[in-house]
Amino acid sequence: MRKVLVILACAAGLCSAMPASAVEDEPIKQEILKTYGDIAAAMYGDALVAARKLQKAVTTLTSKPSEVSLMAARDAWIAARPSYQQTEVFRFGNAVVDDWEGRVNAWPLDEGLIDYVDTEKYGEESDENPLYTANIIANRQIRFGGKVLDASHIDWKLLRKLQEIGGVEANVATGYHAIEFLLWGQDLNGTGPGAGNRPWTDYAKDGCTNGNCDRRAQYLKVATQLLVDDLAEMAGDWKVGGKARVALTENGIDGGISAILTGIGSLSYGELAGERMKLGLLLHDPEEEHDCFSDNTHNSHYYDVMGMVAVYRGEYTRADGKQVKGRSVSDLVRKLAPDLDKEMLDKLAASQKSMMAIKQRAETIEAYDQMIGENNSDGNATIQAGIDSLTDQTRVLERVVASLKLKPIAFEGSDSLDAPEKVGKK
Repeated sequence: MRKVLVILACAAGLCSAMPASAVEDEPIKQEILKTYGDIAAAMYGDALVAARKLQKAVTTLTSKPSEVSLMAARDAWIAARPSYQQTEVFRFGNAVVDDWEGRVNAWPLDEGLIDYVDTEKYGEESDENPLYTANIIANRQIRFGGKVLDASHIDWKLLRKLQEIGGVEANVATGYHAIEFLLWGQDLNGTGPGAGNRPWTDYAKDGCTNGNCDRRAQYLKVATQLLVDDLAEMAGDWKVGGKARVALTENGIDGGISAILTGIGSLSYGELAGERMKLGLLLHDPEEEHDCFSDNTHNSHYYDVMGMVAVYRGEYTRADGKQVKGRSVSDLVRKLAPDLDKEMLDKLAASQKSMMAIKQRAETIEAYDQMIGENNSDGNATIQAGIDSLTDQTRVLERVVASLKLKPIAFEGSDSLDAPEKVGKK
């Protein structure tokens, strides 16, 4: 469960120490919002390019299934994650993004909604989700809510209808993680070594394993097309004149600056440090890792932090090497409180370092789900160091908010950080 952490804008007496008037700062703030929008457009544009490369690999897999084409599709999925993960810093402060985000990156998901599962480890039913093992790929119709849902043709309309059907957030039918599951299958290794191991013959035209290879291929193609469409929509929303850019200033220039800080603070604290890291560490549960089928969680966490750094500094290097750069929150804070800006930059650098330690451990010693395993003191400590660095940078960000004389900002919280005694209890 989440709760909101409220940051008081005039905490620590910093408001009275503000050396410049709000009027003097308005031109700088306008430039900051332009940079922010430019970076958003560039990041979502890069995510779209990477998704199209993934789509090309999926087309090859489904038309010419083989071990090689499956591995190529998996590689393309992993290559698509860094550009998207950096965009998560635009969540929480922008309603346009929040209303859309669940279509592309919702997690965790009850994968039994989509395809076959190992019921000995997954189970056969859930009190919270009547479609826990609906298996759309194997069943051309399903009963739900006293009605029969026609699933004979797997198309975008069906997948949109299935997404969070019945108000159950774990009914994830679209987005990166649905595609991930279709490429890797379940990770049945717990906190032991190994990721999902779906055979390429699950897509074979001859010698099909686990049945319904044609429908599985169709589902994968449709889900990938929806991902491309959704990313194209959001990239367009951040172009000059797009609805996300327009909405950014609907609450005034300071409202736009608050949106930037809300995104950094909420992703840093409640979402990443809390829901994605501390919760899994407390429960020692591999189902709580973000990219759980592919064992790619270390990269997802690392690039989340890279997105925060890019937005605070106002600098982003595109996938093609071109740089998007302009006035930033860092510039404004440095003008008002240079020591505070240096402290914030130092905390961001410390978070980068701690996330790099997780990334390097995952690539050389053990996967993320092994790190959070019970009785793994070194792995647990590596994850906890990342959580601590994210928490530290959020505390400094609270003071940044105060230094800018902004209205109170509500950062996302998490019981795993704020009330760990509640975790795991109904």
